[in-house]
Amino acid sequence: MKALNDNTLQNIREQIGVDALLENEPMRLHTSMEVGGPARYFFLPKSEDDLRFLLTTLEAEQYPYYIKGNGSNLIFPDEGYDGAVIEIRSMQNVTITGEEVYAEAGILLKDLSEQILAASLTGFEFASGIPGSLGGAVCMNAGAYDGEMKDIVQSVRLMTKSGEILEKTNEEMEFAYRRSLCSAGELIVLGATLKLQQGDPEAIRAKIDDLTSRRQEKQPLEYPSCGSVFKRPEGYFAGKLISDAGLKGYSIGGAQVSEKHAGFIINKGGASAQDVLDLIAYVQKTVDEKFHVQLECEVKILSCLSPQK
Repeated sequence: MKALNDNTLQNIREQIGVDALLENEPMRLHTSMEVGGPARYFFLPKSEDDLRFLLTTLEAEQYPYYIKGNGSNLIFPDEGYDGAVIEIRSMQNVTITGEEVYAEAGILLKDLSEQILAASLTGFEFASGIPGSLGGAVCMNAGAYDGEMKDIVQSVRLMTKSGEILEKTNEEMEFAYRRSLCSAGELIVLGATLKLQQGDPEAIRAKIDDLTSRRQEKQPLEYPSCGSVFKRPEGYFAGKLISDAGLKGYSIGGAQVSEKHAGFIINKGGASAQDVLDLIAYVQKTVDEKFHVQLECEVKILSCLSPQK
């Protein structure tokens, strides 16, 4: 892929700031699995206007790009990404009015949880320990324990690739298991309005602490990972299938099926992206051979050039 021309890069720097454009930035520094080679360009927009400028510029140049949040459900290849990666983590504004919370897509769920707790609002506790940003959580309808994003999202603010702003209701978002209207990649989540309820701060904190304790007990949080790697097959639990297949602790290179929770693949140290991908494929093959169940990966896997087009 050819580089962007100097005039285009200068225009981008003037719009989003010199510090918001990095070149050949290692993606292992921006994903929770801590693997992946460099992106040719790495952009950090601070506002909707910055994001619109980037989208319209890159679309006009027909230049490939990928938009990411926290990178907690994402694997870049070892070769890197020969295009532009746009990270929206800087967009983190939150407004709380009564029982409604509007938050921008870049805020981490754990940070949003603290602000919601400070306002004595309940309903968001299930999301407090999910790694990732609000935008990614809305896009994939993230869930844990007793809740999913679809249960609390009132409306979503979106941007098209042409820079148009849209507002979609909960129903219009077409929420389903680990997917939504945004899953195809044609719409970018800018923020969401959540509908919560007044609650007792001590009870809210107690529930968050309980869920945190349960996660720490059952999940390998001490290692880099992408969280749960596979979607839940109908009628089964992915972790149990993998465990029953005798794959707990199985390793390829620096990647390992967690001994604590078989639904997790962890970076034990020095894993390459290819180690992780090979282990995912081996787990899928083994479970299919033993139980005739096909495990579907819920982690987003990019190719060296995987344009969001």
